[in-house]
Amino acid sequence: MKKNCFARFAAAALSLAMLAGCGGGASQSTDSSAADSNSADAAELTVFAAASMTETLNRIAEDYKSVDPNVTLTFNFASSGDLLTQIKEGADCDVFISAAPKQMNALDGSLIEDTDKNPDGLDELLGGTRIDLLENKVTLAVPEGNPKDIKSFDDLADKLKSGDVLLAIGNSDVPVGQYTQKIFAHYGLDEAALASSGVLTYGSNVKEVTTQVSEGAVDCGIIYATDAFSAGLDTVDEATADMCGQVIYPAAVLRNSTHADEAKAFLDYLTTDEAGKVFESVGFTTLA
Repeated sequence: MKKNCFARFAAAALSLAMLAGCGGGASQSTDSSAADSNSADAAELTVFAAASMTETLNRIAEDYKSVDPNVTLTFNFASSGDLLTQIKEGADCDVFISAAPKQMNALDGSLIEDTDKNPDGLDELLGGTRIDLLENKVTLAVPEGNPKDIKSFDDLADKLKSGDVLLAIGNSDVPVGQYTQKIFAHYGLDEAALASSGVLTYGSNVKEVTTQVSEGAVDCGIIYATDAFSAGLDTVDEATADMCGQVIYPAAVLRNSTHADEAKAFLDYLTTDEAGKVFESVGFTTLA
């Protein structure tokens, strides 16, 4: 009798242990699901942006941590031409911000019939996300002390013709270089002839041009107002729209973004007053 009671008690104890084990397993599964859910909410956005946005976007990234802690921002800063090439070659990119419409136009499916603006017939932008985000200015910057006493773009044109100055400019495939070419055309200057005479040096992006000026390796450089501000350089003149057109920075989410909702949210944030204050602090004009 005692043996049977003991057997029944042991069986009951074993059943309770099994139930407890099952209960613990259910709790563990719930915790795991919650962790998986939190992991699913996390997103890493890759933002391709013109080199002239380095300082402002790094500051904005710090601010954005409190806006959406689940989003990690990874930046690729380079010339807009280089970024366009990388996107064409299949690089992962969620948001693209270029320093001129030309590079954005080359990816815009709404311009697919315009072979001048979209020569490869690409359709890489997520519909309805393209905006004109910012406006910058093209300036004539000089190193400390302005040793050649350069006064303006007019003065620069005269000194270039006489060979009395060394000017740093961007390559022809980057926006700051393309704006410079328009300034040369405005003054009737032949870039090839100037280059042959040894009065020009080149940079592959605006940061390289800025560095040449900062280090005093050249007498002046044509760079954006925002880069001059960030580098603490003096500027002696600012190009007008008649000289080089408006300097517009378009932005858009890429069609192949794996985090389109988060990318759109970040792009929306760039149009807020909070982000606008950061942009304006270095000389950008907000447009969106």
